[in-house]
Amino acid sequence: MNKFLITICLCILFIFIPFLNNPHNIDTVNAEKTIPSHAKWGKIAMQKATEKYPSAKIYDYLHIKRAQKGSYTIETFKLWLNEDNKKFEVIVTIHFDTKSEKISKISLQKQNTHT
Repeated sequence: MNKFLITICLCILFIFIPFLNNPHNIDTVNAEKTIPSHAKWGKIAMQKATEKYPSAKIYDYLHIKRAQKGSYTIETFKLWLNEDNKKFEVIVTIHFDTKSEKISKISLQKQNTHT
């Protein structure tokens, strides 16, 4: 009886496997990879940090927030840097006109140092 059940299960399995692998039965979604709106400003934040700390390596970064104040937008990033085996964080804030995207101010603030 056990051999009979195993044989039936294997037969059913071999019958349905081709249908499972058939790409016509799979619903696919062609999702485009969207670039986040803050990506442009993140590159600028990393460029400014590299200019200020040329011998440091940026090993991670985080977009903290986007804030709107009147006709200006403020993007804030946290970057983690390593210079001579000393790790530290830098907060980069970029102020720009929302419509023209003209930068009015970029500030960098070094945070607590890690060993």
